[in-house]
Amino acid sequence: MPQDVRSLAGFYDTPLGLVARRAILRRVRTLWPDLRGRRLLGYGYAVPYLRAFSGEAERAVAAMPAGMGCVTWPAGRNAVLLCAEDALPFPDVFFDRILVVHGIERAEGLRPLLRQLWRVLAPEGRILVVAPNRASLWAQVESSPFARGRPFSRTELDLLLKDALLTPTRWDRALYAPPVRRLGGNGAGWEKMGARFFPAIGGVHVVEAAKSLYAAATPGLGQESRQESRQESRAAQALLTPARDF
Repeated sequence: MPQDVRSLAGFYDTPLGLVARRAILRRVRTLWPDLRGRRLLGYGYAVPYLRAFSGEAERAVAAMPAGMGCVTWPAGRNAVLLCAEDALPFPDVFFDRILVVHGIERAEGLRPLLRQLWRVLAPEGRILVVAPNRASLWAQVESSPFARGRPFSRTELDLLLKDALLTPTRWDRALYAPPVRRLGGNGAGWEKMGARFFPAIGGVHVVEAAKSLYAAATPGLGQESRQESRQESRAAQALLTPARDF
């Protein structure tokens, strides 16, 4: 089941969590330098990264799987929704960009989840998946949030995305600093050295994929899931209207 939101929030409040966020966000921003006018969905525990796009994207919404729990974000106006993995409460082809962090490694139904993400992604949209790298220390050390659940090799992740009609277009890795609590500095030196000399052992894969339209992706929801989806869809409508104060 998904990792508990409290443990994830606690990790990102630590010095090591700040190092991890900076390292991953640096790669995300390299791939997505400008999201002005874009509708952005963050799935999993993406809130620490969505903050960077506040005021830039036309709309930024966070969806968290029901087993994870959720937080309130941003302050003063909530844009977070708790939902079922196999029934995202959003219209088809609604989002221009989808950022997935802490979202696939502990998914209860990975294939249905990816098909749902495919469904809500616009035809010319892009999805960016941050997933634990099987070859990294971050996927092995028990105290690491990226060691909870399933890690992936590049080949595994490539096949997984293609099976969901998501075609990888750009690959990167991040998080070369060791997962130790007493890590000095902001980790920038580790990132530069690791990317240059040891690119295969970055803590996470950062892969961008495009939506393929060559075949239909039908989520295959049961009646109960469809009923839950309709209920959640009503709750989601308020999140999908652009707000000037966001």
